[in-house]
Amino acid sequence: MVQSSPLDPERYAIESQIRECYGRCAYTHKTHEKMAEKLAARQKLGKWANIVLSALIAGGAVGVVFSQDSAYAAYASYATAALSILSLIFNAYLKDLDPGALAQRHREAGSDIWNVREAYLSLLTDVLDPNLKIDALRERRDTLQSMLHKIYHGAPHTDGKAYGKAQDALKRNEDLTFSQAEIDNMLPESLRRGGRPPPKLPAAEKSAQGKP
Repeated sequence: MVQSSPLDPERYAIESQIRECYGRCAYTHKTHEKMAEKLAARQKLGKWANIVLSALIAGGAVGVVFSQDSAYAAYASYATAALSILSLIFNAYLKDLDPGALAQRHREAGSDIWNVREAYLSLLTDVLDPNLKIDALRERRDTLQSMLHKIYHGAPHTDGKAYGKAQDALKRNEDLTFSQAEIDNMLPESLRRGGRPPPKLPAAEKSAQGKP
């Protein structure tokens, strides 16, 4: 693997921050994807449960109409009434929760975050260009931060289970703590730090820190 040349301390610091932002975006994007998958599965399960309830209600109604056993007809009518009430409650719950619409919101949030994640990736590439000034890099970083704030403000909430699935998908074990190797694994090879050493501090800074 070809190693990039060491960066100056200031550029190395902003690269470190952007790498962290990239890692957070990657996990947030994946978490919203997992939430969308979970809600879509819940919607599918709800539809099947509704079909089963409707079939049972229809079967009970037919049994009441055609049964010649009064005792059976009475039990069937009670069961049909109970199933009808259960179906009404279940449908009201699904309508209030609307997992399909919520899943779509998570997909949209994930798509927006993916766009910012890719912008961070482009910014990481540009950090390595010594011809680009630090002030321009900071301005782009701040713009992306503002974009993320707007996305997070309108995004639906995720839960711990979805985040755990995102962790499994991206093969990490520590909550919101990124090692250099973990972020390297998510980056293209040309942007990995790998064995690239950190920049050497100027002699004046070393002396201030008590280093020989």
